[in-house]
Amino acid sequence: MNQSEKLLAQIHIGNFKALARAISLVENNSEVGHQLLNQLTINYQIPVIGFTGPPGAGKSSLVNVLLKNLSAQGKKTAVIAVDPTSPFNFGSLLGDRIRLSEHFNDKNIFIRSLATRGALGGLAEKIIEVTDLLRASAFDFIIIETVGVGQSEVEIAGLADTTVVVLVPEAGDEVQTMKAGLMEIADIFVVNKADRADVNRFVKNLELLVHEKSDTEWQIPVIKTIAINGEGVDELIQQIQNHFAGANHNERKNLLMAEKALQLIINHKTKHINRAQLLVDIKKEMKKKNFNLYQFVSGKILD
Repeated sequence: MNQSEKLLAQIHIGNFKALARAISLVENNSEVGHQLLNQLTINYQIPVIGFTGPPGAGKSSLVNVLLKNLSAQGKKTAVIAVDPTSPFNFGSLLGDRIRLSEHFNDKNIFIRSLATRGALGGLAEKIIEVTDLLRASAFDFIIIETVGVGQSEVEIAGLADTTVVVLVPEAGDEVQTMKAGLMEIADIFVVNKADRADVNRFVKNLELLVHEKSDTEWQIPVIKTIAINGEGVDELIQQIQNHFAGANHNERKNLLMAEKALQLIINHKTKHINRAQLLVDIKKEMKKKNFNLYQFVSGKILD
């Protein structure tokens, strides 16, 4: 049994150390990581839940309480906290993982931070691969929390089976602008910090927008929560389960997977290219009077 087979055997039975090691191998584009991905048996019956929304909405606090409730029910949950990238070492700033630190010793909870590393859409470059690794393990739920950059975070809607958009009552003036962004990707709306002023008016406006948008069998719920005391979290869990049980077809997932397939094909086709050598070659060629970038690239393709 080779290294990848040994790791997979441990991953399948829920060994967190083996899973963490496998994720690192995949993130680092190692040969063993590629072997792991090719040998995966992916369980698509494990729901992937995406949490997104603007900064300050309390996504991490809400996920924190959600984890407590699920663990108390004996459910095993994996969390991918997608953090901003450090400009100095290109690693994760680990902000979300610090906020979830009280769960580190919980045998029912696995937490991993991934750096965006410049990836657009609020997700990390290897997010699909890591999600597939988690779906090869023994989890009941997988939660992905994005960095919270606003309306550009639409990739999560392609990856998650259920997308939860978290807002606060103060976002009332922004509801109309959501139609072109977060409004379009929500399967469930959560209005967090629901003990604040004007919450009922905000919820009513959201419900009106949801009613206008409702052209599918799933009626998008608007749930009020107060994360600091756990209010509304049980209802949220129930609505997540209801949505996944409905097996709503996610056309955006097909588009995301097609883009990922294209990226993997491009990476495979260009893996022989040495970037350092490419820089040396292009510096040399640019000294020529009639330098043509496109002829230079065509020559590299034919090499």
